[in-house]
This record gives sequence, structure tokens and C-alpha cells, in this order.
Amino acid sequence: MGKQQSDREDLLREATALVRRTELKIGRWTDPVVVGFRRDGSASFFFGVSPVYQFNSTKQIRRAFVDDRLIKSVRGELMSMRRERHEDRVDLISSPFSAEEALAFLQLAWDDLRALQKALTDKQFAVVGQISDGADVVSEVQGWLASALLEPIRVAAQPNVR
Repeated sequence: MGKQQSDREDLLREATALVRRTELKIGRWTDPVVVGFRRDGSASFFFGVSPVYQFNSTKQIRRAFVDDRLIKSVRGELMSMRRERHEDRVDLISSPFSAEEALAFLQLAWDDLRALQKALTDKQFAVVGQISDGADVVSEVQGWLASALLEPIRVAAQPNVR
């Protein structure tokens, strides 16, 4: 994430690349859940400050933010990046995921998305806000999840949207 946002209250208003987005209050999560879609259909899920999962238009995970770590796809593999602050500089420390770490991370993402899907299906949510072009964003989220969760989450070839 290019800009660290500690205050997610503005995410619904400021995430203008997500042309259709909604903010939801769901009992399982203390912070609001914000879900948005870019014009190409790629989706981003913000479960408060963390975790954050971002997908490309083919529903492959491309980036995430979990426990103060940026996770991104690099040539189809997951890479963890964290900032190490020093007195005179900030270093970005990168390390590849082991196969076990990758499986655990992908399972965590799948579990979070499945819990969101269940809350939406069971109508255990309240819409806090929505920005759209007249579309029902919650229905779009439900459709995206129903399609994406039919199989395990796949890793994108690159971290950018395209």
C-alpha cells in the first residue's frame, strides 16, 4: 500500500480508484470492512487496517497487507516486505514466502473472505456507506465471492492490477 492509512474512516471517500465501493459493519470485525472494485472488476477487501487483500481482474491475489507486512506477488510467488526504520533511513526488507508460509497465508485469506461471504449470505451486516454508479455493490461483492471461492486462491504473476 503506497500510503499507510491508520484512519480507515476516510477510505470509502478517498479510494477513488475503486469506482464501486461499500463500507460494511459486520459483528465479527471491530473495524468496518470496505470492499471496492476497479473499472476492470479487480477487487480490494479492507478488513479494517489489517488484513487487506487486493486481487486482479482474474481473481488472483496480487497484494496484501497483514500484520504490518506488505505481501506482494512476484513472478507468481509471494514476497513479504517490511519496513525497518533507522535513525537516518528506512530499509525495505524483502523475503520470499516458503511453501508452507504461502499455503498458510492463502488459507488465511480464503478463511477471511469465506467469513465475509457467510456474513453477507446470512444478512449479518449493515451498510455504512456506498459509492457506486447505481450498482448494488453488496450484490457485486456476493457474486465475486461466490465465483472466487469455488477454488483455492491463486497468486498473480505480478503485484500491479494488470
